[in-house]
Amino acid sequence: MHSRFGPRRYPAAATGTRPRQLAYNEAMPDKSNTFFRSAGRAADALRPIRLTPHYVAVAEGSVLIELGNTRVLCNATIEQGVPSWLRNSGRGWVTAEYGMLPRATLTRTARESERGKVGGRTHEIQRLIGRSLRAVVDMKELGERTIILDCDVLQADGGTRTAAITGACAALGIALNRMVSTGALPKSPLQQLVAATSVGVVEDTVLLDLAYEEDSQAEVDMNVVMTEDSGLVEVQATAERTPFARDRMLQMMDYASSGIEQLLEAQRTVLKDAK
Repeated sequence: MHSRFGPRRYPAAATGTRPRQLAYNEAMPDKSNTFFRSAGRAADALRPIRLTPHYVAVAEGSVLIELGNTRVLCNATIEQGVPSWLRNSGRGWVTAEYGMLPRATLTRTARESERGKVGGRTHEIQRLIGRSLRAVVDMKELGERTIILDCDVLQADGGTRTAAITGACAALGIALNRMVSTGALPKSPLQQLVAATSVGVVEDTVLLDLAYEEDSQAEVDMNVVMTEDSGLVEVQATAERTPFARDRMLQMMDYASSGIEQLLEAQRTVLKDAK
């Protein structure tokens, strides 16, 4: 399987045995020789989640989201004005940028500024985050303002794009609530929350919220973006080896729905507590 780091490399293994994958470091135990999960996590369980508000004091909205060993810093910036094609429309705009620190990954990844262009994967993820957030914002209520969500991966252990969506929505909510409290907006344009998670099939077992070592072995990989009212914003599912059955897809969707409800509850808690 090809990961975001290129083809996965394995040390030599004896004939007839599963090759042993490399763990990130001592803080990320290697459980790759079996689908049994770290810390006894059940197949339908999320990794431990924590949302820390106001992580960056100067941003209008800021949340550090941690899902297991994956950590993404999400900051919301509100600017007056909109892109030229929206001027004088009375409508606002929400967009996102995404990036990874060089040592967020197993080996150092060069900054995209060094390469002189934004990669295709980054473009894809930025557009996904932006689409997901625009689906839950009333642009007319926002007025001619642009909200930029900067999502920076501090440490990657699988599920960075879905964590970015979940954290960015919480940061967006904090920023908009601040505008309401200062009188800049009569009410929040955020109509409902949106969150995302990953699901996969590893060794013919459906697993929720894949860590990197699980994702690197997955026979099927799915990302699901869902709103509070159970509306689907995005479903991306790929069979890495062989096609999968409709029943298996429905099982994966059930796992995703259950996990996303827990993520939505974490968002509600941080928005209630954030002042």
